[in-house]
Amino acid sequence: SFSYRELLQGPGFGRRRNQMLDAFAALLAEVHLLGLYWGDCSLSNVLYQYDADAVAATLVDTETAEVHEEGLSHGQREWDLEVMVTNVAGGMADIAARAGTEIDEADLDLGEDIADRYRGLWAELHREDSIGPNERYRITERIRALNELGFEVDDVILDATGDSDVLRFKLRVGSRRYHRNRLQELTGLWTSEKQARTILGDLQYFLTHQEDGDSATGKAVGAVRWRVGVFEPWLDRIREVSPGHVDPLQAYCDFLHHRFVLSRSAELDIGNNAAFDDWVAQGRPGYDLE
Repeated sequence: SFSYRELLQGPGFGRRRNQMLDAFAALLAEVHLLGLYWGDCSLSNVLYQYDADAVAATLVDTETAEVHEEGLSHGQREWDLEVMVTNVAGGMADIAARAGTEIDEADLDLGEDIADRYRGLWAELHREDSIGPNERYRITERIRALNELGFEVDDVILDATGDSDVLRFKLRVGSRRYHRNRLQELTGLWTSEKQARTILGDLQYFLTHQEDGDSATGKAVGAVRWRVGVFEPWLDRIREVSPGHVDPLQAYCDFLHHRFVLSRSAELDIGNNAAFDDWVAQGRPGYDLE
């Protein structure tokens, strides 16, 4: 993990900027969903780590936080955002001062950018839709879309409208751990959210080549076989070629991505051995950043 100062002052911040801001906005949305008023929301109260093709943010300082079991009001959430915008601007000004640059060159609007991303995500999480009598599939579509964002869906709320054939629905959204929970249930592995999504893809790829891989029993047995026969051996090989400070789970995701890139380029499946040799020869590349 690393602090925001390490990321902002590093050479790759320009390409990581959107990832960091999205991660921070998603973390803030998650804690608000849980009824947590942060109170001192700032970049310095968060640790970051590379998470497959993204950056993940973890709250590390809750000294000023307050839990509201009834949930947060709109005003409480907006005040948390105001505090965040002010704190982030102060942090950016401090970085500029330490670097000896003019205050006008500091990214003082960084907090406003985070707030905009937060509001967009919050609106998506709480959107209400109307469905006709033969459109209940749209509920499944909506759940899958939120799962792709990493959020669990705890409940589906249906309300009648003035039209007897139309129902209004919204989803009660839970924690942002959908893929990591699925991976843990199947394999016992604990990873970050985007890493879990990537590794689940590898597990699904393995299961498609197993007999009875679609049934519940077949998935359970296949998951054990995958962990023992695929994941653990390859993780050991990755550890052997990686520096000690490298997160082996992130390196495993980098390797899977490299295998995918090679396969897409060749328009055929590239096996693990060939992909691994090429990945090592290329210097163990990670994800390309836009």
